Amino acid sequence: MNRRQKSVIAALLYMRRMKRRRKHRYWVHPVRLGREQHGEYHRLVLELRLDSDLFQQYFRLSRELFDELLARVGPSISKLDTRFRRAIGPAQRLAICLRYLATGDSFRTIAFSYRVGHCTVCRVVKEVADAIWQVLVAEFMPAPSREDWLSVAEGFRERWNFPNCVGSIDGKHVIIQAPDNSGSLYYNYKGTHSIVLLAVVDSNYLFRVVDVGGYGRASDGGTLYNSAFGEGLRDGTLDLPEDATIRGAEQRGRMPFVFVGDEAFPLRRNLMRPFPGPHVHGEKRVFNYRLSRARLVVECAFGILSSQWRMYRRVIGASPATAEVCVRATCVLHNYLRVMTLRRKETSAGYRQPGEGGADDCLQGVSRMAANNATREALRVRAQFASYFNQEGAVPWQVQP
Repeated sequence: MNRRQKSVIAALLYMRRMKRRRKHRYWVHPVRLGREQHGEYHRLVLELRLDSDLFQQYFRLSRELFDELLARVGPSISKLDTRFRRAIGPAQRLAICLRYLATGDSFRTIAFSYRVGHCTVCRVVKEVADAIWQVLVAEFMPAPSREDWLSVAEGFRERWNFPNCVGSIDGKHVIIQAPDNSGSLYYNYKGTHSIVLLAVVDSNYLFRVVDVGGYGRASDGGTLYNSAFGEGLRDGTLDLPEDATIRGAEQRGRMPFVFVGDEAFPLRRNLMRPFPGPHVHGEKRVFNYRLSRARLVVECAFGILSSQWRMYRRVIGASPATAEVCVRATCVLHNYLRVMTLRRKETSAGYRQPGEGGADDCLQGVSRMAANNATREALRVRAQFASYFNQEGAVPWQVQP
């Protein structure tokens, strides 16, 4: 028997074996069989829908918000069936992504739970997280207009007693697994590898501006300088309101609208940082307290974010690109949950929803004379704020020096 005859016989035997297998039920792939039996959802998710508390604990949002989010992003994450297999439904794709954001478990752990491949989980998480950002960002985190900045300033004046404040700014290190061949780009001062989330938060703990993807080795001031927001702050293209007088202190003249940050940020005309030194007295002490009180809003927002989405409490075992997409998705989901909850409970009467109208390194590229003038102007503005907080009746109480 020659080689040609052997190959023909082997082909015939293979075709007979495949024909026998097609006659039996067990030849259907178990994952595909599970999808045919349970439809779009995994059986676990179907059981969780019977108990609202367990559903909330599993996905970190209620059934009503899950269904509404599915209605928003479902058309963007749906896939077509092929002749070879059925596509994973949009509900299960959203459930896989939310479960990863809510726990930070490994892709293999989630793959075992939903009976899919771990590579499938990795692809689904990235695609769905990007779709969540693209669908929700226009409504729940739009680019602030001048009316939006005025609304934020009014909120800071009413709730935190800091006038002409249009946001609290800070950076957060999101720990990731060390990327291959990255050197020390992502290695931060805490001894871990991370990407930086730079955020501007309003008085209601809502993210107004986020910049994700900064190298962990950079400081908060360096991240601000390299971000689009920092460039707009330097160029004056953020559409901030014009200087205005502070209510009750008209004799001091017009004062600019400012962002508040900690010592890691540079002092600029529109960016206030506390007076340096461990021991300050008099007007400086009062100013530092009022600024710290307003700045803690962004710290509280980061705390709410990491408490809601537990992936921030683990090392993200994904590429920096996937981690950036997930961080952006959690930020817009944070706004989505807070806004929808406020709408449902009606606890914020008159609150204007987003989109409804109504350190030294940062001086690079600027001439030395212009930089000195800007520094003197920033020092003057900070001194004006410090003097305002110490005048009679500026705040409900006065701190004795």
